[in-house]
Amino acid sequence: MENLTVYLAEFVGTAILILLGGGVVAGVSLARSKALAGGWIVVTLGWGMAVAMAVYVVGTTSGAHINPAVTLGLASIGEFEWALVPGYLIAQLLGAFVGACLVYLAYFAHWKHTDDPDAKLGVFSTSPGVRNPVANLTTEVIGTAMLVLGILGIGANEGSVTRGDADLSSFFAHGLAPLLVGLLVLAIGLSLGGPTGYAINPARDLGPRIAHALLPIPNKGPSDWGYAWIPVVGPIVGGVIGAWIWTLTGFGV
Repeated sequence: MENLTVYLAEFVGTAILILLGGGVVAGVSLARSKALAGGWIVVTLGWGMAVAMAVYVVGTTSGAHINPAVTLGLASIGEFEWALVPGYLIAQLLGAFVGACLVYLAYFAHWKHTDDPDAKLGVFSTSPGVRNPVANLTTEVIGTAMLVLGILGIGANEGSVTRGDADLSSFFAHGLAPLLVGLLVLAIGLSLGGPTGYAINPARDLGPRIAHALLPIPNKGPSDWGYAWIPVVGPIVGGVIGAWIWTLTGFGV
């Protein structure tokens, strides 16, 4: 039952991530939305806060990986049990799919008013500004390595926050750290998100892309499966690299 609880938390956390993150993209992209043309700053801020809210909700239950790249990166350096990895990955993918379906429902009246199929696909999945598989893969690797490295760095500070005789580590871990992770995602989006739309999360791209393929969206166009492997492979490789940079440098010792 304990395992089921953490899997449920990963499912719910990832669904929240996609509901709020995909929701902000829908808001700035779909016709007749009051947030239409809000721009990249709005999108990156929305994704950053989506991550923070998901971590606040499920962080104390499952650790709020909400990202297969984080799960695999931590497992690769012994910071997470391999036995739990399959359940986490399945829960994350399903949560991302459900979150995307909720975005579809929230903006149900807007799909038929939006003519651009690329704008519709962009609500669900990422795509590159310049289609170059090597460059696009490299961008996703770099961005996700920074994500996992940053998460490990934030977590390493939990036990060293004090004020006088007061131990503030719990406040840092549960009150401040989720917001810092959200700001980390915001920073990655602002600095490294331009080339590919910064998936930095295989479930974030794959689950919603499957939803795009299955949902009855008017005049939606293809789901661009030819590109779909990059936001899966790149983040997985980058997550493992980021985790091993942390370990091999000895920063967490």
